[in-house]
Amino acid sequence: MTTPATLPKFRQRLILAVLMLCSLLIWLDNTVLSTTLETLADPVRGLGADPGELQWATGSYTLAFATLMFTAGALGDRFGHRTVFSSGLAVFAGSSLWAAYASDSGQLIAARAVMGVGSALITPAMLAILMWTFTGPARAAAIGVFSTSAGVGMAAGPVLAGFLLDHFRWGSVFLINVPVSVLAYAGLAVLVPNFRSPTPRPLDPAGMVLSAGGLVALSYGLIRAGQVTAWSRADVWAPIVLGLVLLAVFVLVELRAKVPGFDPRLLARRAFGGGNVALGLLLFAVAAITFYNAFYLQGALGFSPMKAGLANVPTALGALAGAPLATRLVRRLSLRLVTVPALTMAALTMAGYGFLGLHTPLVWIEILLLVQGLSIGMVIGPVTAALIGDLPLDQAGAGSAVTNTVRQTGSVLGIAVGGTIMSVVYRRAIEPSLADAPGPVRDQARVSAEQARHVATAVDRPTLARAADDAFIHAMHVGAGWIAVATLLGAAVLMATLPATGKKKDPIESATPASVRAG
Repeated sequence: MTTPATLPKFRQRLILAVLMLCSLLIWLDNTVLSTTLETLADPVRGLGADPGELQWATGSYTLAFATLMFTAGALGDRFGHRTVFSSGLAVFAGSSLWAAYASDSGQLIAARAVMGVGSALITPAMLAILMWTFTGPARAAAIGVFSTSAGVGMAAGPVLAGFLLDHFRWGSVFLINVPVSVLAYAGLAVLVPNFRSPTPRPLDPAGMVLSAGGLVALSYGLIRAGQVTAWSRADVWAPIVLGLVLLAVFVLVELRAKVPGFDPRLLARRAFGGGNVALGLLLFAVAAITFYNAFYLQGALGFSPMKAGLANVPTALGALAGAPLATRLVRRLSLRLVTVPALTMAALTMAGYGFLGLHTPLVWIEILLLVQGLSIGMVIGPVTAALIGDLPLDQAGAGSAVTNTVRQTGSVLGIAVGGTIMSVVYRRAIEPSLADAPGPVRDQARVSAEQARHVATAVDRPTLARAADDAFIHAMHVGAGWIAVATLLGAAVLMATLPATGKKKDPIESATPASVRAG
């Protein structure tokens, strides 16, 4: 099928429902893992995963997502978006089943990477089907309804994960994906035509391999730095150098390609390049602070998974309120006048983690998370929409690929760098408390605060558990400072690159379809 068919309105609504179900599935999976990290680190209830393994369990998914995304859209153009979508659902469901019954951290990391492949196949096809199914004013309305699935997933994910972890084993947070995927697969088969583009984009295998290899090597070196005492070791600096070289070659290859999957030339445009750098830095910060938050609430404060999930709801509510608020403000002011203060406020909330402790009242934590979600919501949606909307129509798809890849790369590096800072500072802070501990106790306590608490209970050393809590809080404070600096740098980039005044047209409204494609 090469042209959009006019489908009955009832069928269009059913297709929209299927797409929203799949979007909800992706967003749920993106949020449930953060609630599960503390359980996975527990040697009894989980897998006894160390911080590096947890970084990979989170980052492997995002790595696969980031590096396959710009190729997956071309696959949909060539073979049909329903075909690629169905394949992605099958991969996602199968890897979710694998993750649910993983017997060690290595299996979980591998399963999460395959889940990222499934998500990368689903997302571009899902958005393409939405654009082909609806036209005119109906498309704008459908996009508005579809976008609510992200907010629902952000709010429901931690709560659902908390409920499952309180009542079932940790694998249940992944097992829930399987019946939802089966239901969505049936809806696709019955309702959705196999839309495809009349002019398929070429595949970009060289770009995919180089970008994946570069990010994996760079992430490995950064994560490895948090696991060793000397960064002069070859297994730290060599992967980092290799990763940077591969990414540089990736850029050169894409510059020479006639139709690149990732077009670096777009980043040379002042506003587009600066906006993407700022978004990458913001997603870097969000990924890192979310990683810290999981261990703070459940580990240091001792919240149950359900209580921790409920405690994170204000972040989602703030993000839901922030996007439409920014849209209205941009109409009256300008994108720069709205988003630069919002991103600065986001940086201040990141720095606010430096004042959280073991006895901070919950109400202050909730206020911090609410303001953080609100400020982040006021930046991501409006900046993405405006940047894509400023591109010529024939470059909107390429711009979406660049923006999505930069955002996912920021998340990958945020997990790697943020987790490494936490590991290094924690290990240095706990060391004085281990002077008189037996060798096996010292070795286990150095790994993480979770391992220290476990061994402290086993050998009846409550002072060691308190020392681990204090060392973690110190590590979180140090990491939060660096995360806030990265976010402030993003605000400075927006200030320097966005135009001072807005255009007569509303860039957010005119860019809505493109912003959804940027996802």
